[in-house]
Order: sequence, then C-alpha cells, then structure tokens
Amino acid sequence: MSRVDIDAVVVGAGFAGMYTLHRLLQDNFKVRSFEAGDDVGGTWYWNRYPGARCDVQSMEYSYTFDDDLQQAWEWTERYAPQPEILSYANHVADRYELRPHITFGTRVVSAHYNEESSFWILSTDGGETLTSQFLIMATGCLSSMNTPDFKGIDSFKGETYHTGQWPQEGVDFTGKRVGVIGTGSSGIQSIPIIAEEADHLTVFQRTANFSVPAHNQLLDEEFIEDIKATYPEFRANNRQMMAGFGSRNERHEDSVLDADETLIQERLEANWQRGGLGFLGAFGDIVIKKEANASVAEFVRNKIREQVVDPKVAELLCPDQVIGCKRLCVDTNYYKTFNRDDVSLVDVKEHPIDEITEKGVVTNGKEYQFDAIVFATGYDAMTGSLLKVDIRGRKGQTLQDKWAAGPRTYLGLSTYGFPNMFTISGPGSPSVLTNMIVSIEQHVNWIRDCLMYMRSNQHQAIEAELDAEDYWVVLANDIAGQTLFKSCNSWYLGANVPGKPRVFMPFIGGLPTYAEICDDVAQDNYRGFTVE
Repeated sequence: MSRVDIDAVVVGAGFAGMYTLHRLLQDNFKVRSFEAGDDVGGTWYWNRYPGARCDVQSMEYSYTFDDDLQQAWEWTERYAPQPEILSYANHVADRYELRPHITFGTRVVSAHYNEESSFWILSTDGGETLTSQFLIMATGCLSSMNTPDFKGIDSFKGETYHTGQWPQEGVDFTGKRVGVIGTGSSGIQSIPIIAEEADHLTVFQRTANFSVPAHNQLLDEEFIEDIKATYPEFRANNRQMMAGFGSRNERHEDSVLDADETLIQERLEANWQRGGLGFLGAFGDIVIKKEANASVAEFVRNKIREQVVDPKVAELLCPDQVIGCKRLCVDTNYYKTFNRDDVSLVDVKEHPIDEITEKGVVTNGKEYQFDAIVFATGYDAMTGSLLKVDIRGRKGQTLQDKWAAGPRTYLGLSTYGFPNMFTISGPGSPSVLTNMIVSIEQHVNWIRDCLMYMRSNQHQAIEAELDAEDYWVVLANDIAGQTLFKSCNSWYLGANVPGKPRVFMPFIGGLPTYAEICDDVAQDNYRGFTVE
C-alpha cells in the first residue's frame, strides 16, 4: 500500500468520537469513525444498568462548543439518568449529521504504522482494510468490562449480567433471588433499584466505598433559565476549576487542621446536605494530608452509621481507607437499602468468593443460591479498550509491549514510537478526574489544531519525543505522589484488574494547569514532538 485512503480514522462514537468527527468534518478533513455498538453514546450506550446516571450535574455535563445546542437541549433532572444522556447523544448525532460518517457494529481490530509512507493501515472485524494518515483513539475510559476470573463462572445455570454491558431491553428481577458482586459506583447506583424488584438481594462486598448523597431532583425552570442566560461566563468559570465543573459550589482552600471542630462539622454538614462530588471541596487539603483526611472520612462513616440500623452491617459498609483515593460515589438511598429485610450483605474481604456453581456463589464454605447474578465489577479503566486493538508503531512494536510496565504518554495525547496517533482523555491526562466532556473538548480542539498545523505546513508525521514522554511520566507521578490518591488500591491505579501494572494513570495537576501546558506546547511549535 502506498496511498492514503482518508485523513483520519476515529475509533469510537461516544462523546469524544462524535466531537472529533464534527470538528474534523468542519475543516474538510476526510474522516471516518468506527463504533463497536449499534449506535452512538459510547459509555452511555453500554452502561444501561438500573440507576445509571452521571455524577456531574446535567447542566454542566454537556457540550459547550455550540451555544444554540446549549440553549435548545432541555435537561430534566439535577443528575441526568442514562436514558436521557443517551437521548442527548443521539440528538447531537442527528443535529450535526454525523451518522453517515460512522460505521456501526464494527470494531477496529488492528492498526499498524507504515514507516515508509507515514500512515496507518487499519483492519476491522467486518473485513475492511483502509489506510489513514492519522489514528485518533476515542475509545473511552470506562468502556471495557472487567469480569473477575472466578472459578466456575461459566457453570451458573441462572441469568448473568454485567453492569457495563446491560441488555438494551432491560431486566426484570421481580420475584427473583439476585446476587450482586461489587460495590463500586455501578453497584452503589444499581443496588437500591434492584432491591425494589427482587424477592431477595444479596450483595457481596470486598471493599466498602465512600458515597455521598446525590439529592437528585427535577430541575427548577428558574434555575435552568439562570444557567442558560449566563452560559458563557458559567462555562469559562468551570474551565478554571481543577475538575472542570462546580464553579457555583462553595469551595475552600484552607486546611482542616487549622479549623476548630465546630467549623469542620458545619462545613461538612453543609456539603453533605448539598450533595454530590463537591463534598470534598469543604477544605483544601482533604486529599493531600492524612490527618486532614481522617476527620472527613470519619464524618462520612458516622453518616453511614446513622443511616444503617444494624450496627454490624453499618461497620461493614464503613470504608477503612482514606476518602477520595478511590473515586467518590454519589448515591440515592444506597445505605438505607441495607435496612430492608430482603437485602443481605456478605463480606468477601476476609473470605473471598471461592467459586461460582450452577446454583450460585460459594464463600467461606457457604453456598448462596440465586436466580440471577449481577457482576458490578467495574472496568479495565483508561487503557483497557486501547489495548484490545492490535496497535503497532515503529519497528512493529505493539502498544501492549510499550505499556507493559504501565502507560507512558506525552501530555496524555501521544506516545513515543507511535507517530500520528492521538488518544483522547487517555492515561497521562486529567481525564476521569474531571468533567469528561470539558476534557474531551479540550483534547479534541488541541488535536484539531495540530492536524490543521500539519496540513498547512504539508507535514507527514508528528511523534512524541522520548525525552518529553519521560519528563511527562515523571511529572505526573511526582504530582500524584504529593496527594493521597496512590494510598489505596483503586482503578485509577489499575488495581482492580489482576496482572495490570500499578501506575497512577490520570494527570492530577488539574484541568486549567494541564490546558495551559498543552497550549504552551502547541504555541512553541509543538515542543516535545518531532515533526517530519
């Protein structure tokens, strides 16, 4: 092969893939997108489990690039549920006529770089082969399921489901004995809903997680009108927030250690009553100093004890790690669900699950029999979907081998040895520590500008330099090391996937700092990149 079929291939048609497609089409790039699902939506296409909703408020979890779109779309709840987010994704696809450029139900199975001609050769599971100058991976951070390799997992005779790949038609658990394995975010969201349907629900918990109330509600028309009237200012202020959202939440930078007990309790109580991820904004050092973190963690444990009637169950639900080192969960009636007579909690930390039989789950010598088992066991986050594709760069090196000891990128956008390949919200970027749509737009805009630069200067290839990549990896890890994020086993570190290298994957320096660095790199003739 010696010719390029198209300018860019975009892998994935979630919010990242759709915006990439839209931006590049606007600039007359010849671009195609491939999507494994039957429609757009990405993470929100696959994650249809009961109770699934975003933990960023709906008026903030949306595209900012088109004010007409912002004004036209109507959100109905404070935290948008999955069906509404999926409807929004479909609306965007229709509004900007994206579907003709997307090949659905198709996976890119391999992408090999041709050094001689500086383009990518891609193959799909539909048998198509094509060449593209640029490869843009918009595969999502939470779209690759993690299913533990339990002994006998295929022997169960009942129904099995994974929260990350829920049936489109939904599931009716009425009158059934249901087991849920896992108490991360998807478990915490789905357990209260499943409990309302099931004849009996048994929850298997290995690690208790901190969760704060969502206080979800229908949006007030006056609130909606106020946000829409000030969207430009509101969005600009959000982009200056560490996580890209929450500019209207009261945030304090003083230390817990300098506050008296009355102030600590007042602030934490106010944030608890407000609900949501802004809870950790009560003080500036909650995720930095263990001593500061301890009183905040105990405050939440006491809230759990207040809600759960059985003291033994309450203590099992109280996490023993620092608060914030794992992603804080946001729930509706999660802890109170364990007060129900038809809900049981089984601790599998000291006595892990031995096996799954044709009738149910065995732990500590006891078999629990079920009609259905739900695996709420999370995702192979950030790298899982990327590494499912056979990606090979210079000299045939696979991305799997390059990242054998953990992902290595420059700016979270590019990796040495893989020219003309970009990752959106990948490892080494703020990604999952931020409002994903805001981070997606920042990444896509940077990539679009880079491609325009390449085209206007008739450059063939751009590649991260090894020294720049080394610098970025060290910097990202040094910043993470100054916090408590690396103090517990979380999916930020890949600790939920057996055999996955333990590396803190997101860039924790905050979205404003990160965006400024990216802009500075571009303005300095793409410092840290080699351009051919």
